[in-house]
Amino acid sequence: MPTYAAPLRDMRFVLNELAGTDRLRALPGCEEIGPDLVDPVLEEAAKFCSEVLLPLNRSGDEEGCTLENGVVRTPRGFPEAYRAFREAGWTSLGADPDYGGQGLPKSVGMLVEEMICSANLSFGMYPGLSHGATMAISKHGTPEQKALYLPKLTSGEWSGTMCLTEPHCGTDLGLIRTKAVPAGDGSHRITGNKIFISAGEHDLADNIVHLVLAKLPDAPPGTRGISLFVVPKFLPSEDGRPGPRNAVTCTGLEHKMGIKASATCAMAFDEAKGWLVGRPHKGLSAMFTMMNEARLGVGVQGLGIAEIAYQNAVAYARDRIQGRGLQGTQAPDRPADPILVHPDVRRMLLTMRAMTEGCRALSALAALEHDVSVRHPDAAVRQQADDFVQLMTPIIKAVFTDTGWDAAMLGMQVWGGHGYIRDNGMEQFARDARITQIYEGTNGIQALDLVGRKLGAHGGRYLRSFFHPVLAFIEAQQDAPAMEEFILPLAKAFGRLQQVTGEVAQRGLRDPFEAGAAATDYLRLFGLTAMAYAWARMAALALEQDDAFYKAKLATARFFMQRILPETSSLAAKVLAGGESLREFEDAAF
Repeated sequence: MPTYAAPLRDMRFVLNELAGTDRLRALPGCEEIGPDLVDPVLEEAAKFCSEVLLPLNRSGDEEGCTLENGVVRTPRGFPEAYRAFREAGWTSLGADPDYGGQGLPKSVGMLVEEMICSANLSFGMYPGLSHGATMAISKHGTPEQKALYLPKLTSGEWSGTMCLTEPHCGTDLGLIRTKAVPAGDGSHRITGNKIFISAGEHDLADNIVHLVLAKLPDAPPGTRGISLFVVPKFLPSEDGRPGPRNAVTCTGLEHKMGIKASATCAMAFDEAKGWLVGRPHKGLSAMFTMMNEARLGVGVQGLGIAEIAYQNAVAYARDRIQGRGLQGTQAPDRPADPILVHPDVRRMLLTMRAMTEGCRALSALAALEHDVSVRHPDAAVRQQADDFVQLMTPIIKAVFTDTGWDAAMLGMQVWGGHGYIRDNGMEQFARDARITQIYEGTNGIQALDLVGRKLGAHGGRYLRSFFHPVLAFIEAQQDAPAMEEFILPLAKAFGRLQQVTGEVAQRGLRDPFEAGAAATDYLRLFGLTAMAYAWARMAALALEQDDAFYKAKLATARFFMQRILPETSSLAAKVLAGGESLREFEDAAF
């Protein structure tokens, strides 16, 4: 069975040194954030994940969820684990103290999320969806809705979902058919069918709070006519307890490639009682509060899978003996050398390590800006931080989940034929990782979001939130001899990104097809450049220290700059080649 130990040393490094707790402690509500407070939290989370969640990962995958008479049962051990998770306070970690939350910043919460995703991605889906529902109600709900739902969601007594997709529409939500008819008492009657609803029905919580997209009778066409409704599984009684069953039913469970212990449901709403959240016909913007949070969370899922795949690939490479090293015998006391000595195995392991640690660093920088965007007293500072988060959200979702998939594939390759065998656990990482590139908006959709919405937004303001700090860092470090091997590759990649950004923007204005054709390669180019910036910053910190951790950090930074970052050259060439070869291919020839 796979093993997992939370990478606490690296987590402390990206939180305390790279992102910097000084800036975090300057924010209201974060004055006490520091090692004395955070280290015990991370250590307890690591213990819970390795001792409680990890042992359920394989058994949950093998057993899956079951549906009987509209009731979904999660795998053995999941209800007990969820109860322990809730009672230990993990559902309330980052929630608003006004509703029973602990109020810890995103910078801490994302590290705990990563551990959960490494140990048991399916389990993490349940509290993850609840967190998104909490965010949406917190930002758009009425005072009465907040008072009713937020304490229960925060404690984990109730869980949440978001119900968007319908059988005939996924990304194009303007096509939804679910209807909401005013009932005359302030509520609405919701009728329609939703599919692919994660945690839509289960036996972990006392109630499930569905956030449902639907259309009012007077709704304008398309996305301009979507409204958001809160539809509880059980209608709350006057004392806030679950009351009568609402007309919400799970009609089927999806039989999936991975995350089998996560209940992915088809849901039927048959004149179910619901209440409007936010303004009429403005439901999509309200739901995006939840979706943007979810996209960052899905990126962390990719990071979590990458970390556990790397750890188990390294363990196998140390133990498995095959052949002799090309530089001569390395283990003369053994009949063969560990495969760790072979160049191609080292290439795979270092690729996994460099991308995983790069993703963790970039997530720490984004989490800090997220905290600034919601906590800083100065509106201008909040706006600048939010610009960075908005820009990075599609990049984090796409690049991190691609990294999770790639790491799972490389991990299987390191294991060879044994990686293909179910008993060893590596193939589950691949199956679980694959969905992260698809849900919450496919990675192709993320690329379109970056090119179509983010590049030109507010006269390029989003771009400036990244371009300006990177340029300032390069200029500040360019005369430091020890940083030359990191700054020069970063500067070249950044120059390519600037050139390509201008070209994509110009072509996109003339012809949207050209922007779409460039989008996926452009997003990866952007993501690798952002990661190079994070790696260069980490190298600058590591150069000031002299122990094994920092030496390994420098060595990994060198590998990233020399063996991964050059990919930006080919990506730029593909973007600049344009989309004509895509456009001119005849439809009938496919």
